[in-house]
Amino acid sequence: MNSDVGTHPVVHWTEGGEAHCARWRSESGAPPPERVIIADDHITADEAYGLACQGTALLWRGDFQNARQLLLALTNRAERALRKPKKSAVSSMPASPAEAFHLHRQTQSQRARTLGALLVPLEADYIIPLRRAPDIRQACTEVYGPGQETSVASLRALLGLIGAHEWYIKGIEIAAIGGRIHPHYGVFAPIRREYVELVATAPLPDCRSLPSIAFDIGTGTGVLAAVLARRGIRRVIATDRDPRALACARENLERLGLGRQVEVVQADLFPEGRAALVVCNPPWVPARPSSPIERGIYDPESRMLRGFLSGLSAHLEPRGEGWMILSDLAEHLGLRSRSELLASFDAAGLKVVDRSDVRPRHPRASDESDPLQAARTAEVTSLWRLAVR
Repeated sequence: MNSDVGTHPVVHWTEGGEAHCARWRSESGAPPPERVIIADDHITADEAYGLACQGTALLWRGDFQNARQLLLALTNRAERALRKPKKSAVSSMPASPAEAFHLHRQTQSQRARTLGALLVPLEADYIIPLRRAPDIRQACTEVYGPGQETSVASLRALLGLIGAHEWYIKGIEIAAIGGRIHPHYGVFAPIRREYVELVATAPLPDCRSLPSIAFDIGTGTGVLAAVLARRGIRRVIATDRDPRALACARENLERLGLGRQVEVVQADLFPEGRAALVVCNPPWVPARPSSPIERGIYDPESRMLRGFLSGLSAHLEPRGEGWMILSDLAEHLGLRSRSELLASFDAAGLKVVDRSDVRPRHPRASDESDPLQAARTAEVTSLWRLAVR
């Protein structure tokens, strides 16, 4: 049985006839596995996959690179299982796009549990005590903080952490800011740049008699705040409630030389005061996130969207505008209708000044193997220019 030591979950296993335990690390919030066995290079992919599907986790003691190969083999088996037609294929077809979406989310969750069953030990200083293991101490310290105790994490999660660290070091070139954005682990990265281009090209509100102040609500990496600053807005206040996002935004804005022009503050949506322009890019899909990183994609019951709309008029200067960037993917999935969105504007006392649209250019829009491909192909991202009615 798993237990907690202090505030940290613990994973237990038996090895060499002795009981062991270590801190369990899971950024997704997954609980520690109940059943853990020791595995090494002698286990076959079929054996490992069968155990993982049954809920048994494998704590790896073999060669690290062999563990990576095993994870790849498990991934292939999981993908084949998803593609295998069911005996009752006709009766099991989703009845609607919304049902297809929820089924896809359920399948992805099951797949994540299976692939997360391959575990790797970490020493107190984040050294992986396995042959041919990479040095991930810097990446772990950036995410977990200074090491203090031995721990265990899934190999899949650690590889994601390594990949995020490489993204952070390399950065993402954004033409509209004349520089790079370096996303921190757990902060939504501006990989889909079409929405950034919308903010970079939309006509600014004619507020010459007003103070040149803009708010960026839910700033994340700080990319939209940087765009507004580059467009000549003298003062930008960027808000977020996630400590990782706040640190990420501050670092990016300092790198770009915009630290004095943009103030980053912790707030749940709006800062105090009013602005001539208020920009928000809320999560686009009204669904429950299954991990912290998904909070940039999924907005349960459209809470952030509704909160932004309901509070916008109280934070706009007269003749000011609120810019909301929103994909219509949720509409194509049957999760929110266009009439519901327009009714939200009306209920908040807002009117639509204009709307700019752009088609997505990300690879998944043309991926025929994606069960949501039809909705992604029809997707349009819009910048809604809103004003007080």
